[in-house]
Amino acid sequence: MIDFKSKLGRKALRHLKKDYFVWLTTVDAQGVPQPRPVWFILDGDNVLMYSQPGAFKLKHIINNPNVALHFNTLDEKGEEDVIIFKGSASIDPKAPPANKMPAYLRKYRAGIKALDSEPGPFAVAYSTAVRIKLTSLRGW
Repeated sequence: MIDFKSKLGRKALRHLKKDYFVWLTTVDAQGVPQPRPVWFILDGDNVLMYSQPGAFKLKHIINNPNVALHFNTLDEKGEEDVIIFKGSASIDPKAPPANKMPAYLRKYRAGIKALDSEPGPFAVAYSTAVRIKLTSLRGW
């Protein structure tokens, strides 16, 4: 269980609540880390993201659910606000679609529009929900 009341935990929680994207790192079949930025929301104790069904990240997660998440730091030297989570990812067939998640729409409505889409078609294109249970936190 992550202690979100510690100094690092409070900083990490701010990032989870405020940052626009997080870097998700999965591992491919050859064991090579594959980082990519993804849209996400904090949903209870989990990170929730949506993916296109054929995305490689889903194949990676099915084969190895261990993932890492990290945020960009605003510090040029990378000496502040370094937040790295480890977690266990799984496809969540019971999650509501993206267009039925008010928190997701509040955060990404403008981004969806910038993709020349609307919430309904976006939810169809990004129809696979991925839930990440955060298991550890490190950083400074």
